[in-house]
Amino acid sequence: MYILWIVLAAAFLVVELGTVTLVSLWFVVGALAAMAAALLNAAFWLQVLIFALVSLAMLLLLRPFLRKFVDPHKIPTNVDAMIGKTALVTEAVDNLREQGAIRFNGLIWTARSTDGNPIPAGEEVVIETVEGVKAMVKTK
Repeated sequence: MYILWIVLAAAFLVVELGTVTLVSLWFVVGALAAMAAALLNAAFWLQVLIFALVSLAMLLLLRPFLRKFVDPHKIPTNVDAMIGKTALVTEAVDNLREQGAIRFNGLIWTARSTDGNPIPAGEEVVIETVEGVKAMVKTK
């Protein structure tokens, strides 16, 4: 029976290496625990129970801890850091005329109004999204 558990552990490991999202790592450890039980001549039902309990324990105890290292909180950089920030309109924003520019962090960006309303130069706006090289803004 221990060969079954080795094959299952290897299969779960291959799946984990293919996804790298902590989906089946718990089952690898559970299969190895069940393999140890099989080597000690435990009944098959006990091997299955050990597999299930160890897998569940690994999932509940270690997943939250390991998640911090595998998928840390992403810090917005570059364009993503602009979203929600304030900018100054340097050229009146008019979607119909396809004009408008804002200054953000010392750089000039082409701008368009998200609601379609014109925004005069000198206004402060909030950057809602960035589409290509255009900042989509709304009045503050």
